[in-house]
Amino acid sequence: MYYYSLDEYLKKEFNAKTYKLALSSGCSCPNRDGTLGTTGCLFCGEAGAGEFAQVNTIPVMEQVEQAIALVSRKVKTDSFIAYFQSFTNTYGPVEQLEPLFREALSHPKIVSLSVATRPDSIRDDMYDLLFSLSRIKPVWIELGLQTSNERTADLLRRGFANSCFETAVRRLRKGGIKVIVHLILGLPGESREDMLASVDYISHIGVDGVKLQLLHVLRGTDLADLHTQGDVDVLTREEYFDHLAAVVERLPRDVVIHRLTGDGAKSLLIAPLWSADKRSVRNAMRKFFVDRNVEQGRDCRHPAPDPDLFS
Repeated sequence: MYYYSLDEYLKKEFNAKTYKLALSSGCSCPNRDGTLGTTGCLFCGEAGAGEFAQVNTIPVMEQVEQAIALVSRKVKTDSFIAYFQSFTNTYGPVEQLEPLFREALSHPKIVSLSVATRPDSIRDDMYDLLFSLSRIKPVWIELGLQTSNERTADLLRRGFANSCFETAVRRLRKGGIKVIVHLILGLPGESREDMLASVDYISHIGVDGVKLQLLHVLRGTDLADLHTQGDVDVLTREEYFDHLAAVVERLPRDVVIHRLTGDGAKSLLIAPLWSADKRSVRNAMRKFFVDRNVEQGRDCRHPAPDPDLFS
């Protein structure tokens, strides 16, 4: 069994066990403030994927210190990544966000900045800021693509075209910023072929990392209403493991896998309930991968991105 894990990458990059600290910038999202919509993406909960992040009502440095204190109860390390997680963290004036990002990077235990956002919410001045920050410490940008199937994307109310994503990836990587892409497995109406097509798409474009996510149904989302009505099914554990193994084997070997699944807040999780037992899922997944002899890149169709994309 082999896959290029985030843990392996971080130890090589920073020469230490490194943990991400989930922080909040106070940004909203164009899918929520009325620019594109008011209800968010179909699957998105009220916290905007930031259920485990620090609250944005306190200064960033205090958020960092509190998050370090929480992690330090379990592990001992002095190497952390400032991860601005909730909602769209470039969707605000540079004048508002620059002090937050710089303050986080100034902490002596912060080794890198990671910013979750949307490709349609990075303006020219924000690119300039990100490039400037990357000269201080490494900067990662996480983009929520979810799927390359634009029919599914419309159903999700994603709100941007694949061409917008491609432009953002090209600009970021040309500027020396690592790009991590979020993909969701088990989206409504998607087959195994659709999931693998999304993998082929990001492999062809060229990304540095990927977060693979099981579709969760969370309380308070429009997806929850569809699930209650019987219009949306979720994957069983065995189905998810099987799809996941095929996806991992399709990914190029140099793409870092930042996550193999996710865990929604238990207080909000409606389905699949099997995903709530994180330890059990992790152990069963590892056994499945070992038994199947999963090897990242075994079925890779795009060993290198198209060089014309970065010319």
